[in-house]
This record gives sequence, C-alpha cells and structure tokens, in this order.
Amino acid sequence: MARKDTEQYRSYEKDAFDNPPEGPVGVHRGNRPMIVRLTPFVIVLVAAVAAGVLFWSIFSGEAANMFNRRSEQTQTTAQTSQVASSSSADESASGTASHSSQSASVSESTSAEDTPSQTPSESESAQSTPEESQQVNTNAQITVINGTGVSGLANDRAGVLQNRGFTNVSAANPDATTVLPAQTVVYYQNEADLATAQQVANALGITTVEQSASIGTPIQVVLMQ
Repeated sequence: MARKDTEQYRSYEKDAFDNPPEGPVGVHRGNRPMIVRLTPFVIVLVAAVAAGVLFWSIFSGEAANMFNRRSEQTQTTAQTSQVASSSSADESASGTASHSSQSASVSESTSAEDTPSQTPSESESAQSTPEESQQVNTNAQITVINGTGVSGLANDRAGVLQNRGFTNVSAANPDATTVLPAQTVVYYQNEADLATAQQVANALGITTVEQSASIGTPIQVVLMQ
C-alpha cells in the first residue's frame, strides 16, 4: 500500500512546495552578527563596572575627596582673581605716582635750565688744569747728559726723542759745573715747559720730572744708573 502511494506521489507534477528554501522560514530568524549578539553582554559588563566604581568611591571616601578638591580649586581660582585685581590696582597707583614724579622732574629741570649758568670762560677755567692748558713744544731746546759712563747712551736717548718728533735735541757729557742727581731726572726751567718735559719723560720712560732754574737749556735730561 505504501509503495503504491509513493509511486502515485511521484506521478504528480512537481510544484514550488516540493523545493522549499534553505534555512528557517516564517517566524524563524537567520543568524545574527557576532557584535549584535555580544552587545547585551557588553552593556551589562559596563553597568556592573560603573556600579562597582560608584560603590567603592562612596564607601572608601574617595567621592568626598573629589568634592573637596573641586571646592579647593574654586577657592584658589577666586584668590587668584583677587590677587590679580589688587595687583592691577597697585600698578595703576604706582603709574599715577610715577607720572607725578616725572612731572615734578620736568618742572625742576625746566627751572634749572632757566637759571643763568656760568659763562664759557669761567667753566673752561674751572675744568682745565695748568698742564692741560700748556702746549708741548717740540722745537724746544733739549739737552741729554750722560751721567752713567756708558758710551753712546746719551746719543741713543737723543735719537729716541728725535723719532718722537722733537727737532732740537743734543747729547752731551757732564762738565765741572754739572750737578749729577741721585737718579735719572728730567729738568725744566719755566712753568711753561712742564708739558714738554712731561712728554720727554714719557718718551724715555722716566718717572721723575723737576723744575730747576740753574740748567742751561729749557729741558735737560740727566741719565743716571
């Protein structure tokens, strides 16, 4: 009987119901992506972590510390603002005082300029010294006396002076009337010859310069050992 039914079924023409589609049909859903299936677990895990952190902060006192830090930061900001405002006020006050002092200084300088000053002749006479007012006379007669006994030393020193621009220089040995000093010295006759004598001493490296009215030339150099 069953065989007969099978043969009879096969004799019918096949339709769409003999080839059903693959996979679930109707109320059945297909396979969902992995991320969609894991999303509920991730949400639950994040919520659990957040609840744990909140629970720990409340019972450990960390939440109170966070509020205290925030209040301290607020106080610090307020203090900084107060200090900045007070600094601005101080700078404004100091600027006003500086402006006042500058105005007073300008007034004093104006008064000082209005006051009659010394005449040019008085100022120059007060600032100049006798040596500065004198002129070096390179044409002055200069005698170099060799009191050392070293042959040719006076000629050598006279050549040095000629190279420095002195035009009237002569070398000599001491005679019977010459009084030899204890050390090398540059003599000058008159006060007007002081600047010239000092220039001669600088050229020869001599430190002693003295005035003497008994020398025979305006400038006399006595070389001693």
